Amino acid sequence: MGRLHVVTGKGGTGKTTVAAALALALARGGKRTLLVEVEGRQGIAQLFETAPLPYEERKIAVSHGDGEVHALAIDAERALLDYLQMFYKLGSAGRALKRLGAIDFATTIAPGLRDVLLTGKACEAVRRRDKRQRPVYDAVVMDAPPTGRITRFLGVNEEVAGLAKVGPVHNQAQAVMRVLKSPQTAVHLVTLLEEMPVQETVDGIAELRAAGLPAASVVVNMVRAGLPGEDQLLAPHRHTDELAGALARAFSQAGLGTARGEGHAERLVAPLLAQGREHAERVALERGLRTELRAQGLPVRELGRLNEGVDLPGLYGLATALHDQWHTGDPA
Repeated sequence: MGRLHVVTGKGGTGKTTVAAALALALARGGKRTLLVEVEGRQGIAQLFETAPLPYEERKIAVSHGDGEVHALAIDAERALLDYLQMFYKLGSAGRALKRLGAIDFATTIAPGLRDVLLTGKACEAVRRRDKRQRPVYDAVVMDAPPTGRITRFLGVNEEVAGLAKVGPVHNQAQAVMRVLKSPQTAVHLVTLLEEMPVQETVDGIAELRAAGLPAASVVVNMVRAGLPGEDQLLAPHRHTDELAGALARAFSQAGLGTARGEGHAERLVAPLLAQGREHAERVALERGLRTELRAQGLPVRELGRLNEGVDLPGLYGLATALHDQWHTGDPA
């Protein structure tokens, strides 16, 4: 059975990068994944260093073990034409509507219609079967809108199903919600170890749960590497003057001047103590935020910061890290 993985996160947390790495991770071992973009930014094409994605599924990468990652940029207008053809057999009449601007008009007066089309296209890919009735894709990964919009984005089909009581629109909306509210769907929230993204993540989890949508995991992105001796920073220290004197003597013994201010030793002490205090505050903050995230009762996975920026080798490295952590949490 295919599964839909919805990746959301506050702007700036790297949710598109995480979605791409997840698609690579889930494709390992000869599997096929579909990576779906719905915001029209062509961020996936940039990550994989390929041409802009068209409105058609295209192979863009090979994962470990000959797995395949395909990608699709969903265009609301084209999705509506597909929808009209699928349920109303409009054919050339649908194309005429496009030329007349009726499709733009429809998505403008009914903004929720756009989200219905985007989620519907992704769910169709999850449900699709080949001639042997096997899932075409083992997993579909959606680079979804930010956390602040994700519950409304995923829940809009329920509103549509309530408005259209009968007919193909009602049936399609219900079919989409059956996928989105089932174990076939997993929503992953991307965050950073910073106060605002963590708070938005906590709020997003609560909103998803209230709507009956499957919050599945938290991915903490761009985690800095720990430094040796960080635990000592959080331990109670001696009086500052006593510590400053000890540091000055240590610097002096290392050849950086005397401990009485006649060399460089004493001038190094104050800036280093200030940096130490700042770093200790940062370590304590991060530990508190980790505790807050773990208190949500979801698996929490961490991805390190890529010092040289996100390139293809770095993306594959993130995919490996996700794959290794995935097998200790919920099943893919």
